[in-house]
Amino acid sequence: MENESSSINLTANAIQRIQSLLPDSETNNFRVYVTGGGCSGFQYGFKFDESPAGDDDVISFPDFSILLDSLSYPYLYGSSLDYVEDLSGSKFIVSNPNAKTTCGCGESFTT
Repeated sequence: MENESSSINLTANAIQRIQSLLPDSETNNFRVYVTGGGCSGFQYGFKFDESPAGDDDVISFPDFSILLDSLSYPYLYGSSLDYVEDLSGSKFIVSNPNAKTTCGCGESFTT
C-alpha cells in the first residue's frame, strides 16, 4: 500500500522504516533530496532535518513529515520511496520515472 501524493509516494515498508527511526531522531522531519555526484550525475540523499525551509514541499504523515526542497522537487516528482532489506544490505530505494539512466547499484541517475 502506498501513500499517494502529488510529489512522492511512500511504500508501507518506507513508512515503517522511517517510523522505526523516529525514537533515535531529534525531529520528525525526514528529508529526501537530490545532490550532484554519484557515477551517473545525481544521487539521492536521506536525513532527518530540524525544520522545513521556506521553499520545501511538506508531505504530512501521522508520525512524521517528508520534506522536499525546491531544487530536488522536479527530479523526485512522481517517484516512489521504498525500503528494502536483502543480501546486499538494507537501504531506501527511489523508483524514479524521471531518471533516464541509472548506475548499476541504483543510487545515482541522470535525467
